[in-house]
Amino acid sequence: MERMNALDAEFLHLEDGIGHMHIGAVCVFADPPPSYEDIAGMIAAKLQLIPRYRQRVRSVPFELGRPIWVDDPHFALAYHIRHTALPAPGDDASLCRLMGRIMSQPLDRDRPLWETWLVEGLDGGRWALVFKVHHCMVDGIAGVGLLRALLDLEINTKVGDPEPWEPQSEPGAVLKVLDAWGALATSVVSSVRGVPRALTHPSDTIRSAVGTARGIARFAGDLGATPPLSIEGSIGPHRTWAQSSASLEDVRTIRSVFGGTINDVVLAAVSGGYRELLLSRGEDADRALVRSLVPVSTRHDDSHGVPDNRVSTLLYDLPVQIADPVERLELVHEQMTKLKASHMAEAGETVAAIGNLAPPMVVGAVSRMTIRAFHRLPQRSINTVTTNVPGPQFPLYCLGHEMLEYRPFVPISHGFRVSTAILSYNGRLFFGVTGDYTTASDVNVLAVAASAGISQLRERALIRPGKTRHRKTRSATTQAETKV
Repeated sequence: MERMNALDAEFLHLEDGIGHMHIGAVCVFADPPPSYEDIAGMIAAKLQLIPRYRQRVRSVPFELGRPIWVDDPHFALAYHIRHTALPAPGDDASLCRLMGRIMSQPLDRDRPLWETWLVEGLDGGRWALVFKVHHCMVDGIAGVGLLRALLDLEINTKVGDPEPWEPQSEPGAVLKVLDAWGALATSVVSSVRGVPRALTHPSDTIRSAVGTARGIARFAGDLGATPPLSIEGSIGPHRTWAQSSASLEDVRTIRSVFGGTINDVVLAAVSGGYRELLLSRGEDADRALVRSLVPVSTRHDDSHGVPDNRVSTLLYDLPVQIADPVERLELVHEQMTKLKASHMAEAGETVAAIGNLAPPMVVGAVSRMTIRAFHRLPQRSINTVTTNVPGPQFPLYCLGHEMLEYRPFVPISHGFRVSTAILSYNGRLFFGVTGDYTTASDVNVLAVAASAGISQLRERALIRPGKTRHRKTRSATTQAETKV
């Protein structure tokens, strides 16, 4: 019996009929598309690598334990693989509209929580696969791992035969409860086992506890209400989506000249995008405060092979007040360096660990009450989410077709109407911006301005004299800094 961890379960609790908690991506491929049957056969052959794709969520009676994953006895692959086509001319605007419509529909809780759409009719003879997966299954990095499991590293890889599979019976109610409380006891014992080491190394323990306390205090202190902006407030159930891209080599050039990390460059570009969005709406960007939740990966060991959520968070005020792109980048680097040293991410990881010990019925009830409260009075502590996920820097293939683009999607929730996902793939950086259909239909302004910000910084980097200024950063840093 496989249980969700506390963070996985929270993404279920946070979902209602308005705020949908799925993530996704649209992957664009070259050449004429394969048939629906070929795509279905390819996914069928890979299902043994992704057990969650044949499992559904079941609750424990009276919420005496966190939800569990069980095999779906009625699993039907055809239900999860959809087929559609864009009307001529199949341009990018049409694909973005389709993406918004697909992501506006919640996933069926009675079935495995994923969909894949084969989309034909893109201009230039191209086609796409749209992947949609509930956030309780994966975070951004685990989502990239899922895609790598489905696709191929070589162009001529042959599709194997599906392995035989028989669903295991769902355990009864009593067994679910006993297993849940047994797991809770095991978690408590595991935590207690750490006490002797803490007593043996008191200085390390005190240092860690002080750092965590400071991180929690910093996080709580940054949760104050922000001045009103049009990008915050109530949302509806429908979504709009926009995308843009930039060269990852340009980002590296910028970093080598002005210092900082790749993630600093990305945040500076996104900050410029929000500045342009606010200005286009007639708001005073010079006095605006846009506070973003920035997920940070805590994933250290993927050897268990089962995707889940392992993230903490930072709260960061995007410097939308700064008009000059270089000044904005330098400020981002300075502030992010301090923020990483604040122990906020470690504090979030500790809170998540404590959440695994909390009574599930209390956590679920509090989460649902909070969401109902946000319906009446949306929160104003967080204005947006910005997530940056490192993808593979080599081409992937689907049935011999090279994947050209990997455009990400992240959800919005009550209180913030816009969110931004950034994903790197094979030398390109892709921005995916999600907006509330009614109140943020202009998110294309942000997407275009973010990629334009990279171009502006590159131009400034190329004309800067003495382009040898390096700060102590490593490419590997960007692989561990962010990210759902």
